[in-house]
This record gives sequence, C-alpha cells and structure tokens, in this order.
Amino acid sequence: MKAFYTNNNGLVEIQKWTSNCWIHIESPTESDKNYLLEELQIPEAFYNDIEDIDERPRIEIEDGWTLIIMRIPVKSGDIKIPFHTVPLGIIFKDDICVTISFYKTEIIADFVSYSQRKNIEIEDNFNLVLRLLLSSSVWYLKYLKQINHKIKLAEDNLEKSIKNEELQALLQIEKCFVFFITSLKANDVLFQRIKNLKAHKANYDPELLEDVEIELNQAQDTANIYNNILTGMMDAYASVISNNMNTIMKQMTSISIILMIPTLIASLYGMNVPNGLEESKYGIWILLLVSIILSTFGVLLFKRRRWF
Repeated sequence: MKAFYTNNNGLVEIQKWTSNCWIHIESPTESDKNYLLEELQIPEAFYNDIEDIDERPRIEIEDGWTLIIMRIPVKSGDIKIPFHTVPLGIIFKDDICVTISFYKTEIIADFVSYSQRKNIEIEDNFNLVLRLLLSSSVWYLKYLKQINHKIKLAEDNLEKSIKNEELQALLQIEKCFVFFITSLKANDVLFQRIKNLKAHKANYDPELLEDVEIELNQAQDTANIYNNILTGMMDAYASVISNNMNTIMKQMTSISIILMIPTLIASLYGMNVPNGLEESKYGIWILLLVSIILSTFGVLLFKRRRWF
C-alpha cells in the first residue's frame, strides 16, 4: 500500500507525488519496490535493511541519502505472543522522503489523524522522524496497558487453577516485554544520536525533543515495572505450585504409612510359625481390632503434627 501526504493544517493525503511530500509504503508489493528502486532511486541496501525484521535502530548516510530505522510495536495476531516490534525505515534525500514498513501497523493512520486534529505542520524530515518516535512511544504505552490487562486475566486464572498452562501463558507475555524493553532502549539510543547531530541540532524544536524524551523514558519505565511485576508474580506462583506438590507428597506419604500398619500386622501373623492366635476363633477379630487401633493412633498423631 502506497500513500502520499502533504502539509495542510496537518497531514493530508494526496493522489500523487509532489515535491517535499511524505510517501508512506506499507507491506510493499513488487510494483512498490520497483517504484522505490527505479523511480525514486533509493539505495537497494537500505530497502533490504528495512525488510530484515531483526534490524536494529540506527542512522546511516550513503550518497546523500539518509536512512533512519526505528522499532515500532505491532499486534502480531499470534495468540501466544500477541505483541512484538518491527522496523520502520525513513529514507530521505533533498525533496524525497519515504517511510517503509513491511508489516501492518496502527501507528501511521493514528499519526496522520492526530496531526489533523492538532493542525501539526511537519517542518522537515528530521521533524517527521522525531514525531514518529514520539508516536511510537505513545503506542508502546497503549500496548503495555493491554499487556498488563492480559497479565491480570492470567493471574485470575492462576488463582482458580494453578497449572503449568497458566505459567506458560505468563511466560509468553514475558517475551513481549523482552521485545519492548530491547526496542525501547535501542530507540532511545537512536534518539540521542539524532538529538546530537551537529548539522541539525540548531533546527530542532526544543519542546518536541523534550516530549520525545519524556515519552521514551515513560515507556521504558512502564515496561520495566510491568516486567518486574510479572517476574515476581511468576516466581511466587512457581513457589506455590512447588509447595502444593510438597504438600501432596507429604499427604501421600502419611497415607502410605497409615496403610502400612495393618499390612505389617497381617504380614507378621500370616507367617507359617506359631504366634498364639492360630488356634483362637477370635484371632482374625483381634488382628483387625489391633490394626484399627494402631491406624487410628497413627492418624491422630499425624494430625497433631499437622502432617495431614
């Protein structure tokens, strides 16, 4: 999907390219790739770097072209790992500015809509990059809230039924935090590099820089807090499961000991040797009574020691 945007009290979509407009391409087709490489003449290496899902945030300049890659959060559609991060590339030179994402994302549509509500004018390419960094940080926070809601649901399930499946669900959510924390740290490093570019440092809006820094820090802090809470909760429930297992094993051992008492008595008096009861017609009842008394005594003893 290819779209063109220009400034007009916010970003407004237009039908074809004009000088200094913003081109956004999402999930590029073969024709989109030909348009980028043949008509716009962007370096193919830049295109291939953005296509790599594991590409790290960075800034690179080649033959007058500038490539900036940031990591943005997306919904994966995978039940096990509902959120992860993907690269978003910004390539610009002179009057050409292109953003490329090989995955569908909610960020761009929301960013355009927000610029129209707030009448935001994109002053230059680096201003666009900073605003996209700001928007991505806001979406990190939105998705973190949704992840936290999933944690609460998993916690409720754990309270009702403590099984390995529930812990595995929390483990999958923990992977989302790993993706988010790693990507946010890398985006922060990218932001610091852009912020300290000598050639553009004087042109930055100080309020915009402050907003980006605040949102990035807040997203990192929130991700770390939620991750620490999740880690502590998983450790606690793992301990609960282990304690429950120990309790069950203790109860089973106690029951085995109680059942062993009548078995031992029956074994002793069942041997083919004189025992004083072989001629008694009450022998079986005496053995049963002794077994019941000793077993009852064992049960009371275990209850007193809280082994049951």
